[in-house]
Amino acid sequence: MTPAEISALLDSEDYGDRLKALNAIRNLPLADAFELICKAIADSNPRVRYAAVSQLSNLGRHDRDQARTILLDRLENDSETDVQAAAADALGALRFTDVYPALEATYQQSSDWVLQFSIVATLGELGDRRAFDLLAAAIESPVELIRTAAVAALGELGDERAVPLLLPLVSDDDWQIRHRLAQALHRFTHPDAQAALAQLSQDKAAAVAAAARGDGLEA
Repeated sequence: MTPAEISALLDSEDYGDRLKALNAIRNLPLADAFELICKAIADSNPRVRYAAVSQLSNLGRHDRDQARTILLDRLENDSETDVQAAAADALGALRFTDVYPALEATYQQSSDWVLQFSIVATLGELGDRRAFDLLAAAIESPVELIRTAAVAALGELGDERAVPLLLPLVSDDDWQIRHRLAQALHRFTHPDAQAALAQLSQDKAAAVAAAARGDGLEA
């Protein structure tokens, strides 16, 4: 399909046609794809906006400044939390290291766990140490997926202040938390972190024990 044909589909009243257009955009040259995805992001249907924002995590490299502006707008102003979450994911994928204030504000204002999870995961990906306090609170979340993402993000930050927050999780009931903890602790040289890894290397869950031993880690 040509860019003109795809643009016409994006103008269709049938949102199924608009979703079809989004699939076709993937086959276009980067510049054409970026122009059309920006059009789709303004769509009235949240499913279309979600799909468009998700694609911007790749297409945004064509014009990073415009992509940043669009993604921050969707993060802060979209009426659908799924679209906001996709915007957070894309900001992380594109490595926008200056967007912490917007991510923090959205996290604090939202009670939606999917959006909070995406933000926590993005903060780990970006490695901004300003996120430490938010992530320290997130490991106390009642939502297991948020806790798991926070453990991973604290590891990615590599801030030694995280070690005493992470150590109590050695005995957490959820093996997935312990597994993520083992991976995170490899980021620290603190003696307590190394002692915890030694303990986790004897974990009853084979995946946890393997992660603690460093199986599969690059030399």
